[in-house]
Amino acid sequence: MTALLPTVDVRAKRPTALAFLLRLDTLRRAMRLVALLAIDIFSVWVALFVALALKAAWLGSFDASAHAHQARELAPFAILVVLFNFARLGLYGRRSERPGLGKILTGTFQAMVVCMLFALIDGQQFSSYYIFWGGLVAAIVCIGLLRLMYESASGWLLRRTGQQRRAVLIGPAHHSDAVAAALAEDVDSAIRVSGVLTVDEHGARPKRARSLGQVSDLPALLSQGVVDEVIITDPAFPQDLALEVVDQAHRRGVHVRVAPSTMEILVKRAEFLPGQTLPLFELKPPVSEGVDFAIKRVFDLLVSTLILLVLSPVLLAIALGIRLTSAGPVIYRSRRPGVGGKPFDCFKFRTMYQDAEHRQAELEELNEAGGAIFKIRDDPRVTPVGKLLRRLSLDELPQLLNVLRGEMSLVGPRPLPQRDYDRLEEWHKKRYHVLPGVTGLWQVSGRSDLDFDDMVRLDFLYLERWSVSLDLSILVKTIPAVFGRRGAF
Repeated sequence: MTALLPTVDVRAKRPTALAFLLRLDTLRRAMRLVALLAIDIFSVWVALFVALALKAAWLGSFDASAHAHQARELAPFAILVVLFNFARLGLYGRRSERPGLGKILTGTFQAMVVCMLFALIDGQQFSSYYIFWGGLVAAIVCIGLLRLMYESASGWLLRRTGQQRRAVLIGPAHHSDAVAAALAEDVDSAIRVSGVLTVDEHGARPKRARSLGQVSDLPALLSQGVVDEVIITDPAFPQDLALEVVDQAHRRGVHVRVAPSTMEILVKRAEFLPGQTLPLFELKPPVSEGVDFAIKRVFDLLVSTLILLVLSPVLLAIALGIRLTSAGPVIYRSRRPGVGGKPFDCFKFRTMYQDAEHRQAELEELNEAGGAIFKIRDDPRVTPVGKLLRRLSLDELPQLLNVLRGEMSLVGPRPLPQRDYDRLEEWHKKRYHVLPGVTGLWQVSGRSDLDFDDMVRLDFLYLERWSVSLDLSILVKTIPAVFGRRGAF
């Protein structure tokens, strides 16, 4: 496909070995992280040394060896605080997403405050607090300069090795032309526009990049593997169409970004952002891979193990009650579609008589739930013990074992029985992009009182806003929701 004008000669000789290494995405990410960590670690040590040396020189007692030794003693804790804070602020992210000098200043200042408070709480005495503010100024200058050099050098390497990401713009021609022009002006941009997909087939054709057809042609382009990113250029892009574009791209591991409006561009330019002449806001895929998945998985394992240990007496009492009051197994294995629609055995305490599944067809006309879900408030198939367990949602506790097995998460969209899954509309099934959950926003937002479409929208909202703190909030709110009996039957 034709690149943005002025074109880059793809026949130009490139360092073969270097190009091969940089095309290994995982290796490139590791190289980036190591380089940035090295810069920040070195900068903090240099900043402390410079601050000590300048003060000593002013007082006429300069001793390089002594200052270097003192800097080595002070540096470890300061480095640790700076690295954690920079990671929190996204300063080790991808090139196109890393913030600039403003965040470096903010992160370094916050780290200085933490170090000073720790020193005071630890009872350390200071004749002055120069080491803190002197080290702060030196660190900002050193980190800023070295990171600027890194951005320039890495940008040159990316251009030399042809590592720009291939992007397709989607939107009206005039919006796409404006975005293409802004990207063309950015000499350090890691994005190469391959072409434009327009929404209106009778509208104007783009002038800054090649026309690739209509938005309906996106699946064919994605299937060819020639697109690394999709950029929506129209701030007023139709929501239903945007959801479809995002879904198609995320299924193929392609990132989606939204170009800002003119006012947002002007506001962003108030801060120095290396490599971001045109800031792009990414529509992140659901939490299903990478660091986010690892964090969520560790959280699930630790919390579910703790809950199982604490509630083990309750679990044994429930099992005994089920065994003594009705025939059949204590644990019911409900075959349900999981992530990606792959079926798994969802564990539950048995709350129904053994012939429950065979009797469901005759009860379909009594269904009280909307959409695909089947629920009856006074289901005749439920045992007396089962009614109590369902009322308090205690029948779901065995699903903690599914969490340990990696088939479920503590928080996420609830897995539906196969019967309900088969009746879902296509847009409903987007909730199956992630592991199903033991609890979710359904359970803390009305439970069975909600319309099914509203439940699905809550699932989408959770997927877009996921964080460990949100998971904790939902888990805590699940307790009063259960004991308050809101919408449970």
